[in-house]
Amino acid sequence: MRRLQAVATGALLVAIAGWVMGHAMGAQGGWAWVIAACEAATIGALADWFAVVALFRRPLGLPLPHTAIVPRNKDRIADHLAQFVRDHFLAPDVLLPHLRTLDPAAHLGQWLRDPARVAQVVNVARSASAELLALLEDERLADALHRLLREQARQWNASASVGQVLGLLTRGERHHALLDAGLHQVAHWLGEEPAKKALAAMALRHIRKEWPWLIGLAERFASVPNMADSLAAQVSASAIAELREVLAQPHHPLRQRYDAWVNAQIERLRHDPSLMADVNALKDRTLDDPVCRAYVDTLWRDIRAVLHADLAAPDSHVARHLAQMLTLLGERLAEDPALRAALNTHLEHLAGDLSQTVQNGLSEHIARTLKAWDDERLVTQIERSVGRDLQFIRLNGTLIGAMAGLVLHALRVL
Repeated sequence: MRRLQAVATGALLVAIAGWVMGHAMGAQGGWAWVIAACEAATIGALADWFAVVALFRRPLGLPLPHTAIVPRNKDRIADHLAQFVRDHFLAPDVLLPHLRTLDPAAHLGQWLRDPARVAQVVNVARSASAELLALLEDERLADALHRLLREQARQWNASASVGQVLGLLTRGERHHALLDAGLHQVAHWLGEEPAKKALAAMALRHIRKEWPWLIGLAERFASVPNMADSLAAQVSASAIAELREVLAQPHHPLRQRYDAWVNAQIERLRHDPSLMADVNALKDRTLDDPVCRAYVDTLWRDIRAVLHADLAAPDSHVARHLAQMLTLLGERLAEDPALRAALNTHLEHLAGDLSQTVQNGLSEHIARTLKAWDDERLVTQIERSVGRDLQFIRLNGTLIGAMAGLVLHALRVL
């Protein structure tokens, strides 16, 4: 830019020198043409010099109005530039159509099909994960994180959360699958010989304790152990039959009582102050229990050590699984139009939400940054961007002025 500035200034000096020389040579003949050209060139050069300088400074330091335009209007320029960026670059109606034409899901799928790029992503993820694990080893940070997590856990309404989880698990009668599994297991256990023997022994012990005279009477007619075995078999068969009936009937009374009990417990977990207090008190006792805290700390140290060792190994299992997952994602995106469309839709929604979130914040940051610059820094930054073009304006003004002077002199002579 300085070289062009020197060229433009040199052109002005040449024009002045030509005008002086033309008058010194008598201003006749060809010199009259030189004077006309140089005079108009000088006027054009001075006018454009004034215009260029007035954008950034006061020409010759004179306090002329409407000069030093950029520094004097710095705040207004900052606000307008921030508004321009916000409305023409960050607005959702500007971003989203452009995002649709890009088809980012297709580009991502193509990009992930390149093994070198997948390896690059995996290496970055490994490095970032290792740095994060190393950061978490800092005792001060770990203590602060533990305190933060404990405080958040104390504010957590565990009872309501358990109620919500149970509510999700009971949708579509999914909790009946748990009941069915339990009933199947009980029926299977009752049908086994060890269970029958246990029932017989329990019945025999109870009868001998409560009605010992009945044992003596029964022994006169049959073997008491055999009678106990027969009774246990009949009880087992009856219980199994009842369980199978429950399993076969979707609207069995036992199922209805089970539904009512589960729903009642869910409502209690959500709204019963007494039960909610008990559950949250249990949560707080667990948080304060030294044994529990020591167990969690030990578990976290072990997990961290395993992850750190794996990430540092050349044949890292985590890195290999991540690479496989990314490669599979790339293949699926390349082959599945529905998946691409779904991902593009989610990306559009995300971009729309983010643009609305950062739109005002980023524009305010731009305006605040520009306003914080001193005048000289602002002028320097703009001159670096457009300074060459401004010097060409000065040079062109000199040349156009010279041509205009020649034309006007020709019209006067003719």
